Amino acid sequence: MDYHNPVLLKESVDGLNIQPDGVYVDVTFGGGGHSREILSRLGPSGKLYAFDQDRDALENKIEDERFTLINENFRFLKRFLRFYGVKEVDGILGDFGVSSHQFNEAERGFSTRFDARLDMRMNQGDKLSAYEVINEYEEEQLKKLFYAYADLKNAPKLARTIVEERKNGAIETSEQLKDLLKPHLFRGKENKILAQIYQAIRIEVNQEIEVLKEFLQQTEEVICKDGRLSLISYHSLEDRLVKRYIRSGLFEGEPEKDMYGNIDVPFRKTSGLIIPSKVEIKQNNRARSAKLRVARKL
Repeated sequence: MDYHNPVLLKESVDGLNIQPDGVYVDVTFGGGGHSREILSRLGPSGKLYAFDQDRDALENKIEDERFTLINENFRFLKRFLRFYGVKEVDGILGDFGVSSHQFNEAERGFSTRFDARLDMRMNQGDKLSAYEVINEYEEEQLKKLFYAYADLKNAPKLARTIVEERKNGAIETSEQLKDLLKPHLFRGKENKILAQIYQAIRIEVNQEIEVLKEFLQQTEEVICKDGRLSLISYHSLEDRLVKRYIRSGLFEGEPEKDMYGNIDVPFRKTSGLIIPSKVEIKQNNRARSAKLRVARKL
């Protein structure tokens, strides 16, 4: 199955500082590119656990006795590692966002390129889809998510337009939604704004911000001392949360200082922000917005 070229492959796995007999987790398995690279650096007694909530990813399972694929959302990281008897790991890698496979499968509804039923569920077993968001959310809810997840200044107009159209019948497909919103998109920026609208709906459907926060808070409990966290983000909302958590162990506000002015934080960054090279971006357009942050557990 065609998934995608793993972004920042060498840099993100280098960031894990792989120990041959270590235990590692890839929380976004997808096509298995990062997992295969981790396994190539592990010795016979090393172990890799991978998470992916998308059933399609199971077709990419790696046949290796050192590897275990868990078909669950990584918000349940600690629970399922405990299930497998794992209390601590040496490193965790995450490559957030939507895989090329999900974008390219028209019926999944992630891409603005195709006409499909409104869906956007990463876990196809979830009840909430884009259809429910567009057809059942109240105007105020829609306005808030367009503001919060896409920073759209005309969020009130977009929300009102959707709610008014629903009075004539359900909005069922992406083509219907695009045709409806086209008059409210700034000329010359239609595709960019549509992508932002889709991003906002997708984040809501998959609870991406809440999931990321839950996951990050578990990493400090799961990663052992001097273990590594290597995380790739694709939009500013994700990257901001990762950056703040690594810096202060918080998502907002500032950490408390002791009487000597020191702060107690779980991680320390091992390098500055890492972005793809021009060569990688040319070879893989999906890499253009990727940002990698690596940290060591204190």
